[in-house]
Amino acid sequence: MAEQEEPGDDWADAMSEQELKVETVELDELTDTAPALTEEDIKKLDGIMDIPVTISMEVGRSLINIRNLLQLNQGSVVELDRVAGEPLDVMVNGTLIAHGEVVVVNDKFGIRLTDVISQTERIKKLK
Repeated sequence: MAEQEEPGDDWADAMSEQELKVETVELDELTDTAPALTEEDIKKLDGIMDIPVTISMEVGRSLINIRNLLQLNQGSVVELDRVAGEPLDVMVNGTLIAHGEVVVVNDKFGIRLTDVISQTERIKKLK
């Protein structure tokens, strides 16, 4: 009796024929090249540090019509546009600044930031 090859063997053979080239690359050390803050800059920053902003964490969104909204009651389930386990959006005054995950600390909910949006990306979204 002739042996039959496994269906995945062709793939394994093709992969073994491929020559993997791994190249090591030297990376530059990251350094802080920003100039030190002057006394005047510190005074300007102090002026805005106490301005209150609204921070919110968004689990997801759903678009429903008013008829369905009025029919919601205790125990109703609203399907959101996100998959379970997907990161939350952290918004400040309606602007996305980070992504995070829900944590429980001392029986209170919190959020651990997993990805902070860079300043340049936030500025691009404002325009």
